[in-house]
Amino acid sequence: MSRPYDLATLAAGIAAGDRAAVSRAITLVESSRPDHRDLARALLADLASRPAGDSIRVGISGVPGVGKSTFIEALGTHLTAAGHRVGVLAVDPSSTRTGGSVLGDKTRMTTLAADPAAYIRPSPSAGTLGGVARATTQAMMVLESAGYDVVLVETVGVGQSEVTVAGMVDTFLYLTLARTGDQLQGIKKGILEIADVIAVNKADGDREVEAKAAAKDLAAAFRLVRSGVGWVPPVLTCSALHGTGIDDVWAQVLAHRDWLGVEGLQALRAEQQVAFTWALVRDVLDQRLRASPGVAAIRDSVRERLLRGELTAPAAADLLLAAYDES
Repeated sequence: MSRPYDLATLAAGIAAGDRAAVSRAITLVESSRPDHRDLARALLADLASRPAGDSIRVGISGVPGVGKSTFIEALGTHLTAAGHRVGVLAVDPSSTRTGGSVLGDKTRMTTLAADPAAYIRPSPSAGTLGGVARATTQAMMVLESAGYDVVLVETVGVGQSEVTVAGMVDTFLYLTLARTGDQLQGIKKGILEIADVIAVNKADGDREVEAKAAAKDLAAAFRLVRSGVGWVPPVLTCSALHGTGIDDVWAQVLAHRDWLGVEGLQALRAEQQVAFTWALVRDVLDQRLRASPGVAAIRDSVRERLLRGELTAPAAADLLLAAYDES
């Protein structure tokens, strides 16, 4: 049986940068239990009332095999050496609390995981993008309250999870490789449309020439697609394995932050709070719908009628919603 939460002690521990308190608080804000959600709201209200430093939130994604974990370790080590405290949240919408690919990321970031100025946490979402928004956004608030001035949010999913993460950070960094077709295909997919900085990784040895050519092609594509819309994402090359180019990538993250400016960053985060509010509403409504006795009473029969072709999806949805409204 888990220990009861003493919110005052927990908040004080977070403010003091205690890692155990941070871990316990993130476990609390990730929980889907109604009583834990109430406690989490109270904890976050307490943390919000305390003075907090200015943090940098960066989302990181990329194609499979691009070396995200190696890159994050290289970047995180570079930042802690420069005096930053770095928190890493690894998000996977398909993961569960007892497993999933994100749990391997910490074991691959052995150097960063052992760094006292860094904190790495898999951030499972209970299988929903709404869960990503709720758990990860609140986990970021805990890390920032504990003095982590850089928070890196890694998404190991594809598609909508990148859009979700991009909507909760200041700068979205997209990692790619040479010869992946991302120069044009990625723009069509829309993933690169949300990127603020692009880095072609594994630019080392025999691959360096290819990486530079890929970066040149991507930069040309962005000048065509994003020209005249303000910030045009820079395209750089780096080698996370050898630690080269990492400082240049970070410099462009800071350049994007400077381009936003104080007012632009405030406006961005304010809009994110509006989006986060609606994500919370949808997540809570989803939980209530699933817990509704009226819905539970007809769920199986509605499913069977759908499978037999006796109901259309809109009609089935109307039945479930009517059952929820009546319960």
